Amino acid sequence: MRQALTSNDAAMTMRFATATDGPVVALDVGGSAMKGAVLNERGRVVAFHRWPTSTSDGPDAVVGAVMGAVDELLRHAEGAVAIGLVVPGLVDDLAGIALHSENIGWRDVPFRELVAERSGLPVGFGHDVRAGGLAERTLGAARGVDDVLFLPIGTGISGAMYVAGALIKNKYAGELGHIDVGSGEPCACGARGCLETAASGASIAKRYNRATGGSAAGAQEVLTLMAAGDQAAAVVWDRALDALARALATYTSLLAPELIVIGGGLSGAGEVLLEPLRGRLRELLVWQREPRIVAALLGENAACLGAGLLARKAILSSSHSNRKSTTKDHQR
Repeated sequence: MRQALTSNDAAMTMRFATATDGPVVALDVGGSAMKGAVLNERGRVVAFHRWPTSTSDGPDAVVGAVMGAVDELLRHAEGAVAIGLVVPGLVDDLAGIALHSENIGWRDVPFRELVAERSGLPVGFGHDVRAGGLAERTLGAARGVDDVLFLPIGTGISGAMYVAGALIKNKYAGELGHIDVGSGEPCACGARGCLETAASGASIAKRYNRATGGSAAGAQEVLTLMAAGDQAAAVVWDRALDALARALATYTSLLAPELIVIGGGLSGAGEVLLEPLRGRLRELLVWQREPRIVAALLGENAACLGAGLLARKAILSSSHSNRKSTTKDHQR
């Protein structure tokens, strides 16, 4: 299903750093939706596409849906030269394997190999949040900043961490969603009190519905109710802000970011989220440097655009490997 471009998407049709001689396709697999894009040979977005992630059908069905989405994107990208794919959870970027996702349920899926065999194209593969951080630092709100946390808030909460200009690539790092903020709620990871149980989009709706017997479908609906004067919605939102501020205070004490970029679906709340979050973080800090907090410039499409960047890198890696093979053949 094609998704119409919004006014904010215009900012996303900027050039990538490396031009190639053909289009690439990019796919970001999320816990509730998959976002795809076709990017032309100049690195500009031609179209965005979106599909639901049907996790209720089981992990094998999601893997099948991912492959189907890649096929559909390729049909919209004649002459595509590479594919970029990013996924949530625990990811081995180097091996090209999705190790585990608690929200989707898959384990040890060799996505790079599967997609490459199916398409015959170079495949850039990685973690969705690290890809989003790459896009924001290359194209978006974090350009030129060396110490930055990119924190998308959606179905889950995880961060891409740049320290002194270097991305922390450890596959176990960045799981801010599992900092204990004292919510007391059981988390899908097996622990209790995790940030995700209080401040993810799904948990905000869940907590509101449990308190009221309502049927809010997501955080945005809870925000709408709060704006209309719903006190239960205001209490749930207030607790989510407190939890986020506590987690960010811990991160700030450890790694002293200059900038925190909030992305994901919750970033659509804009200053309703950012202004009180800045104030609560300021109250928690004593001697630490207070980071700037801004919304992601690329919005919820950051990870998808990061997948496009990984596709470009895959072309270069493939070319480099081919040159090395040719050199060895000549040496023989």
